[in-house]
Amino acid sequence: MRVAAVYNIKGGVGKTTTAVNLAYESAARGLRTLLWDLDAQGAATYVLRVDARVKGGGKRVVRETRPLVDAIKGSDYDRLDLLPADFTYRHLDLLLDEAKKPTRRLARLLEPLADEFDLVVLDCPPSMSLLSENVLRAADVVLVPLIPTTLSVRTLDQLTEFLATVPEPHPRLLGFFSMVDTRKRLHRDITTELPGRRPDLARTTVPALSVVEQMAQRRQPVAAYAPRSAAARRYRELWDEAFG
Repeated sequence: MRVAAVYNIKGGVGKTTTAVNLAYESAARGLRTLLWDLDAQGAATYVLRVDARVKGGGKRVVRETRPLVDAIKGSDYDRLDLLPADFTYRHLDLLLDEAKKPTRRLARLLEPLADEFDLVVLDCPPSMSLLSENVLRAADVVLVPLIPTTLSVRTLDQLTEFLATVPEPHPRLLGFFSMVDTRKRLHRDITTELPGRRPDLARTTVPALSVVEQMAQRRQPVAAYAPRSAAARRYRELWDEAFG
């Protein structure tokens, strides 16, 4: 079982959009896939039309008084399951801090799922916290969506510095440009120039398209309602770079 996290310390960069579409692509390729919505806002849970209520709340899951597998719910798509967000996740750092070996709790919770799933995708909230360290220690690959602006790109440097403080083994970091608007000169310049200087940047870029913005309205992954769109194709290409 592989674990992938979609993470950035900055919000509004397309993390949930990426997590949902990559999880859908994984399931479409025949892999048993779990998407864990770790953000208390529950955007991934909403998009996949899953009931956000978790019996006993996230507290019971983190404290292991309820097996993680019992909180998993099915989606409308074959081989794609969801561990829905729970509003108690807003206190997740506090719950993790109470645990024995708090920086390894997420990885420990996932271990029993190794025979059930081929890929777990973590949709992470924007933060740099104890949860973030848990994510970095549990994941095999961390995908970092970046809007091509100076401040957004800077977060990849900050994440690289943060990762250096986390005990090894380290996950593979793969940044990629998200919400790219080629009408903007800054977007064109950064997406053209930066990849040559950063080996941790994917070749694939995800454009800012209305078909992607429709996800929240349609409550579906892009490839479910627009499989031939440029956006669906880019997510397939990104999947290949991350997991192929």
